[in-house]
Amino acid sequence: MTMATASLTSKGQLTVPKAVRDALGLVTGDRVQFVEQDGGFRLIAATRDARELKGMFAGRRKKAASLDEIKASTARGAVRRFQASKR
Repeated sequence: MTMATASLTSKGQLTVPKAVRDALGLVTGDRVQFVEQDGGFRLIAATRDARELKGMFAGRRKKAASLDEIKASTARGAVRRFQASKR
């Protein structure tokens, strides 16, 4: 496993090392996400061709969510985000 490093600028910017850009298939203008995982963060490419998403959620739910279920889920997410922002 190869380690790649980057330095943070005074403006909070990073240059993603070429080896990492190549491994993730990143090109100019692509977006990345920092996903918290196991006490650290994972860098993932956030730019995907919509065709790659086909079937990603297949089998997760047999019927469409009701409006009440959607509202309840949205409210739970908002509470979690609010609580996390207070930490």
